[in-house]
Amino acid sequence: MLYLFEDCALDTDRRELRCGAAEVAVEPQVFDLLEYLIRNRERVVSKDDLIASIWHGRIVSESTLTTRITAARNAIGDSGVEQRLIKTLPRKGIRFVGTVHEKRNLAATVRATSGTVVEPEHTIRAIHVAEDSDQSESTFSLGEGPSIAVLPFTNMSGDPEHEYFADGMAEELITALSRCKWLMVIARNSSFSYKGKSVDVRQIGRELGVRYVLEGSVRRGSSRLRFTAQLIDATSGIHIWADRFDGEISNVFELQDRITESVVAAIEPKIELAEIERLRHKPAANLGAYDFLLRAKRLESEFTEESLSAALGCVEAALKIDSSYALAMALGAYCCAERNVQGWINSPEDETKWLRAAWRAVELDKDDANILWMSAYAVWRLEKNAQRAKELGYRSLLINPNSANALTMIGWMEATTANSTKAFELIERAQQLNPRAPREWFMSTAMALACFAARRFDETVSWSEKALTQNRRFVVALRILASALAKLGQREQAADVVQEILKIDPHLTVSALRANRTWEAGFRNQHCEGLRLAGLPA
Repeated sequence: MLYLFEDCALDTDRRELRCGAAEVAVEPQVFDLLEYLIRNRERVVSKDDLIASIWHGRIVSESTLTTRITAARNAIGDSGVEQRLIKTLPRKGIRFVGTVHEKRNLAATVRATSGTVVEPEHTIRAIHVAEDSDQSESTFSLGEGPSIAVLPFTNMSGDPEHEYFADGMAEELITALSRCKWLMVIARNSSFSYKGKSVDVRQIGRELGVRYVLEGSVRRGSSRLRFTAQLIDATSGIHIWADRFDGEISNVFELQDRITESVVAAIEPKIELAEIERLRHKPAANLGAYDFLLRAKRLESEFTEESLSAALGCVEAALKIDSSYALAMALGAYCCAERNVQGWINSPEDETKWLRAAWRAVELDKDDANILWMSAYAVWRLEKNAQRAKELGYRSLLINPNSANALTMIGWMEATTANSTKAFELIERAQQLNPRAPREWFMSTAMALACFAARRFDETVSWSEKALTQNRRFVVALRILASALAKLGQREQAADVVQEILKIDPHLTVSALRANRTWEAGFRNQHCEGLRLAGLPA
C-alpha cells in the first residue's frame, strides 16, 4: 500500500518514506508507528493500542513512546508544537489528522512457493523461502534500542519439584530487568513459549525481535542448588557473559533473590558495552538519536577532557534529532558535572543549561532509574544541593535497587555528608552486586571517601590507590589520597600527589574546596586540612 499525504509517500511494501524527492531514513519502529497511525486515522489511538500493536505487549517506558512519536513527527516535517499531521489529545491518545490518499501497490503481496498470498503486516516481514521449501517464517523487526528475552531455565536436577524454582527464577529476572527502562524486555508469555524446546537463540532473536537472550539452568547436588546463566547476542550467537551461583536448598527463596540481584547488576553494563561495540560497525551517515547516545557513552567512558567535551557534542546531536530524549538530557548533564568535578572548565551558561536539562529529564521520565541517578549527580555538582540530589538518588534505587552505579554515587554523597555508616552499606552492596564493574575505580574512590569520613586513613590510602591503578586521571581519588597521606604524616608522598592534581586541575586551591557546601563541615575541614598539609595552594 502507498499512503500519500502532503508531499510525503509512505510505501509499506518497500518500507520507504519519501518527502519531496528525498527518501527519509527512519528507524523500523518509527516506520511501524507511522503506518499504524495512518491506517487507523479515523480514530484516536491510545497508548495501550500502540504498545499492543507496535511492541506486541512488551514493557515500554513513557520515554520510549514519546521518543518514537517525536521521531515520527520529525520524519514527516511535523512537530510537537504544530501537530499538523500527528495530533496529541491529552488523556486520550494520538491521531493522524492529515488528509491521506491510498494507492494499492501491486507488489504488496508476497507469494510463497505454495501459492499462498501473504499480506505484509506492520511489524512483520515475510521471509522468502527457498524453491525446495514448503514453509515460510515471519519475524519481528529489531527496534532501535536494546531488547532481551529471558528464556525459561532448564531444570537439570531430575526432580520435577525444582521446576517451580527454574520457572520462578526466569520470572523474577523478567520483573527485575523490566526496571531498566532503557531495556525492552519480552513478556513472560512470549519467552515461555520456548519452554522445553531446543531452538537456536538466533532463531529466537528473529522470532521475538530481540538482540539479546538470557538463558540458564538449575542443577541439584546433595543439599545444594547450582544455577548457571549466560547472556547471548541473538544476532550472532556469540556469548557475552556467563556465571554460576550456588546456595543451600533450605534457603531457596533467599538464593533466588540473591541470584536475581547479581544477574541484573552484571548484565546491565554488559548489554550497554555490547550496544556501544555494535555501533562501531554502523555507518556514520545512518546514525540516529540512540546511536549518538551510545557514541556519547563510549566517549564519556574514556574520561578525558577532550572525550567528555566530544560526548557533550554527541548528546547535542541526539537532541537535535529528538528534542525530548530524556536519557540524552540526563547523560549530557552528567558529563557536564564530571567536567566540573575534574576542574575542566565549563562556562556558567553551559552549567546552567545542563542543570536545566537534568531537571527536564526527570520531568519527562521520572520512572527511569538511570535518568534519576545521572540527574542526581548533576544536581549535586552543578546546583550544589546535596539534599535534592540524594532525594533523586534514592528514588532511583527504589526503581532499580540493583544498580551498582546508583548505589556507588549515593554512597559517595553519604560519605561526604557525615553518614559513613550508610555509605559503607551502599558501596559494599554495589561491590557485591558487580565485583567486576567496568567502573570499579569509581566504587574504589567512593570507598576511600567513606573510609576518610570514618578517619580510617590507612584504608583510605589503599582504596584510593586501587582506584588510581585503573584511572589515574580521577582527581577525586588523587585529592583524597593526598589528604590521607598527609594525615598519616607522609608529607613527601602527599606533596607528589598534589603535583599530579595540579596537572589536571591547575587552578585548584584549598579555599576553593572550603567553599564546597555540599560537604558536611567535619568532612570538609578534615579534607581541606589534609590537602593544606600536603602542599595544595591556599
